[in-house]
Amino acid sequence: MTATRARILSAATSEFARHGFGGARVDRIAAKAGANKRMLYYYFGSKDALFLAVLEEAYAHIRSAEHDLDLEHADPRAALKRLVEFTWNYYLEHPEFMALLATENLHKGSPVHGSRRVRKLHSPLVDTLRAILRRGERQGLFRRGVDPVQLYISIAGEGYFYLSNRHTLSRIFGRDLMAPRELSGRARHITDLVLNAVRS
Repeated sequence: MTATRARILSAATSEFARHGFGGARVDRIAAKAGANKRMLYYYFGSKDALFLAVLEEAYAHIRSAEHDLDLEHADPRAALKRLVEFTWNYYLEHPEFMALLATENLHKGSPVHGSRRVRKLHSPLVDTLRAILRRGERQGLFRRGVDPVQLYISIAGEGYFYLSNRHTLSRIFGRDLMAPRELSGRARHITDLVLNAVRS
């Protein structure tokens, strides 16, 4: 990846995360990247294609970080715990990722509909989670028949809903759900919930 293309992607990630697809402006992206619009269109062709490239990079980043967890060689319970904690912490440390997902879903997933790269990026994660579950089954730790896709959606959803609705939930329940104590409590809750759900 050229330096100019990388700067454009970085600037576009910030712009789309902050303003959504409709509110994002190519002029601002180009200015922040220190490039002109001609170079932006040279590399990406259109605003739609640029948004897809941003999404693909965002997914590639989280999938790469998950791969670095080396879940394949850990005890099944430890591996699942590590994945749950990683997912929660990743959302906390990368709010732009959650914002991009929200924008993608506002458009009903159409930006990634034809992306082969996104599908390829997710396949290894499902395979890894399936292998963890099967190891746990063989060792008598996990119940049989847990769907790895459904399980991952639950892992991701438990953190995503909490953080994406933190302002409303904090007001409803009269608690600062972003306080350190609340965040650590949520991490423990999600971990216990997931491990109990698969336990034999």
